[in-house]
Amino acid sequence: MAAVWVGVVIFVILVFVVLMSALKVVAQYERGVILRLGRFVGIREPGLRIIIPFIDRMWKVDTRIVTMDVPAQEVITRDNVTIKVDAVVYLRVINADAAVLKVADYVRATSLISQTTLRSVLGQSELDEILSHRDQLNAKLQQIVDEQTDPWGVKVSVVEIKDVQLPEPMQRAMAAQAEAERDRRAKVVHADGEYQASEKLAQAAAILAREPAALQLRYLGTLKEIATERTSMVVFPIPIDLFSAFLGKASEPKK
Repeated sequence: MAAVWVGVVIFVILVFVVLMSALKVVAQYERGVILRLGRFVGIREPGLRIIIPFIDRMWKVDTRIVTMDVPAQEVITRDNVTIKVDAVVYLRVINADAAVLKVADYVRATSLISQTTLRSVLGQSELDEILSHRDQLNAKLQQIVDEQTDPWGVKVSVVEIKDVQLPEPMQRAMAAQAEAERDRRAKVVHADGEYQASEKLAQAAAILAREPAALQLRYLGTLKEIATERTSMVVFPIPIDLFSAFLGKASEPKK
């Protein structure tokens, strides 16, 4: 009797193990790739799925966007400047069976192809282009990497250059260049201001030359501004025209 109960218990345990191995839960963001005796037979959608125990094998593939950092790469630009550049890649699986059947590790494969593409593209560009046209380089990198990963069922949506590390001599040279550029702009602005001021002064001088009374008013206004300082002594010359009337009367003969 004891042997019968032992057999029943063993049978129940075996049934439980078989059921557990036959039932698979696929999450909403996953796809299940089924291989039956080593041969691909289909993809299982999210939900509770049943497979044949010990015959079918399921690989669960995550279809969410994966953020992958590209390690810093040493690059020699077209103008022979050595820099270090790192990047970030956003990718997701759009074809689960290809991601399982055509590549052993699609994340590592994408990382390696991104590194080589980063060195190749930036090596064909000059330093000024890398610093000022980063959006165009990002688009070019994304296109090349996406073409390489497309047979693996992987979609690369974004490739962004994160940081460009310059050697110290180049940083000092660029800082000196930027300072010289700022000085040049300041001198141009100052010269332009002087030119505009000279034009206005020339126009004012022309107006004052046509109106002598205006020149005298300007002269009196200047004296008023100078007289505000108590320590200043102002010598005020009186125009001889003011005494012309008196001089004329003094010169007339007496009757």
